[in-house]
Amino acid sequence: MRAHIEELISQALGYLKREGELPADLEPEFEVESTRDRAHGDYACNVAMRLAKTARMNPRALAERVIERLPASKRVERVEVAGPGFLNFFASAHYFRVVLRSALADGDQYGSERPGTRGQVLVEFVSANPTGPLHVGHGRGAAYGASLSAILEAAGHRVHREYYVNDHGRQMDILAVSVWMRYLELSGESVRFPDNGYRGDYIYDIAREVRKRHGDDLRYSQSAVLDNLPPDESDGGDPERHIDALIRRARELLGENGYEACFGIALEIMLDDIRNDLSAFGVEFDQWYSERSLERSGALSRALERLDEEGWIYEKDGARWFRATELGDDKDRVVVRDDGRTTYFASDVAYLLDKLDRCRGTSLYIFGADHHGYVPRLKAAARGLDEDPERLEFQLVQFAVLYRAGRKVQMSTRSGSFVTLRELREEVGNDAARYFYVMRSHEQHLDFDLDLAKSRANENPVYYIQYAHARISSVFRELDSRGQRHNQAIGEASIDRLDSDHEQELLRAVGRYPEVIESAARQRCPHILAHFLHELASRFHTYYNASVFLVDDDDLRNARLNLVAAVGQVLRNGLKLIGVSAPREM
Repeated sequence: MRAHIEELISQALGYLKREGELPADLEPEFEVESTRDRAHGDYACNVAMRLAKTARMNPRALAERVIERLPASKRVERVEVAGPGFLNFFASAHYFRVVLRSALADGDQYGSERPGTRGQVLVEFVSANPTGPLHVGHGRGAAYGASLSAILEAAGHRVHREYYVNDHGRQMDILAVSVWMRYLELSGESVRFPDNGYRGDYIYDIAREVRKRHGDDLRYSQSAVLDNLPPDESDGGDPERHIDALIRRARELLGENGYEACFGIALEIMLDDIRNDLSAFGVEFDQWYSERSLERSGALSRALERLDEEGWIYEKDGARWFRATELGDDKDRVVVRDDGRTTYFASDVAYLLDKLDRCRGTSLYIFGADHHGYVPRLKAAARGLDEDPERLEFQLVQFAVLYRAGRKVQMSTRSGSFVTLRELREEVGNDAARYFYVMRSHEQHLDFDLDLAKSRANENPVYYIQYAHARISSVFRELDSRGQRHNQAIGEASIDRLDSDHEQELLRAVGRYPEVIESAARQRCPHILAHFLHELASRFHTYYNASVFLVDDDDLRNARLNLVAAVGQVLRNGLKLIGVSAPREM
């Protein structure tokens, strides 16, 4: 409806331009918004106030002239001028008839645009290092990315979902050494575990698998492993120097094949765990993109060559540097270290170029808020590659903090004392986790109340919305139990019987649903949809408590059943987009 009203106003302004009442070169900007109070119509527009100064007219007088030139529309019952010059549009019974007909006929496609009507979007999200199980912080990025991807598809975009696997680099080496040290411990060696190692119980699980596959082949004595290494933090030394030296010692003792055994098994098990965890959470990807593949495919070399050809690489202290400061970053970045190894940033540049080659639309990065520094450096990389940085988009997801019994739950990834996403799902369920993660703007910190998420009370928004859908299902079960049928055609012909305030508000809400999807997609904000669903459920519960649906009057009964069925369809469609089920019984 909003787009239809915008078109009507644009046509009216076109008439006024041709008649000389508005400048011919005027490019008007105005907003059409749904109203809070139906006494002010269903939609309001500020066009007269925006153009009054340019037209040298009183806003109310200009509003009257716009109304006079509006084309006739079967969707609009009337238009009134209000306040300082707002145009208030009242939707017609014909419009609401079309809305209900569309909701019931389109079913699970109601509110969605035809696939591919808009541009392509490559959405990269989660992309957690495979060095440990996913924790509740990763869960918020997963829920946001999956919900936004579904909403973008519903809005007509072609969406490609991607997980970038950081399977190369220092953190993976620390994981491999952590596994090896636990393997040695399980083999009977009294080795001291590094202070900077990964300490979670899952490391023992991986070490047991290494021992199962390789027996004592990777076993070395304590002295062979630890002698002459720099002291660890617990011995008054530098933990970073100690762990790096331990990685070098592991490579020397194990050789390429032995080291790869620890590294490869750890990567395999952790990736399987992450895949399974996300799949159980309702989060799927079109591609799992390996960082290691960048070197194998030549993408890393091509990206560095491109930067060099464009004149953005220089050498200093034996390393190769990217002139990032000249392109908007806060400092220059090393791309090749003095020992010839490429950096994380070099891989980021190669991955960026590969993304832009594969997706001619928008490459959307969904990062945790602690990655805000990546925004200027990746935009600088795009400029250095002679690519358009406007094709990159970044959404930063703020942290989620768990509360149980009013107290904050502490987490630490390296120590292993963190709440995993799997534990959260097991405690509150997928539905509550998915909804709670997106019910606030991703740009705001989220306080996740575990007790509220588990409760079966109206204060729990997930329960409240799902209960509305279950109540709708119960209406139709009751209809069946009475041996009656829902006649949609009779209900459509009797739409004028839906004249109560509750019914009019629900009709408006069903009609607004496609606009909510459009707004959530445009603003990249799934919480807009989550709030709408809660509002719709609230309006339905009020209607349910105040009305009798299965009345003797055939016309009124079927009109109300049409409305109730449409509300149920919108609830199902919206909940599906944010990964929440719509139970028929509770």
